Amino acid sequence: MSESLCFCTTLREAARRLTSVYDEALSGLGVNVAQFGLLRILDRSGPLTMTEFATAAELDRSTIGRNVRVIERLGLVALEAGKDRRESVVSLTRSGHKVLARGVPLWEKAQRIVEVKLGVAGAENLRNALRAL
Repeated sequence: MSESLCFCTTLREAARRLTSVYDEALSGLGVNVAQFGLLRILDRSGPLTMTEFATAAELDRSTIGRNVRVIERLGLVALEAGKDRRESVVSLTRSGHKVLARGVPLWEKAQRIVEVKLGVAGAENLRNALRAL
């Protein structure tokens, strides 16, 4: 067995800790950071087909489908038939826009918490290291 730490394990552990910072900050909204991130993608991109949404979120088509069903049940997105009726189009609802508006300051607070923990230089180094992957 190797003496070195596994990059994947270390990153996954850190990701869970990081996720909990954001989830705690967003807890009053009834969404987690993954769901909030999906809403942000729709806000930036406008209505997307499920395939486009999966690509934008860097998720496979079946995963985005499961995630969309959850945020649809929360009333945050709506599904409509696309031009090609075989594919649905996902768009933000009024409630989805409201959650985003309320959530941005909470998300920014989580960002500041992480940056304080890492320091400005540490945060920038982490961003750069992760982009290199």
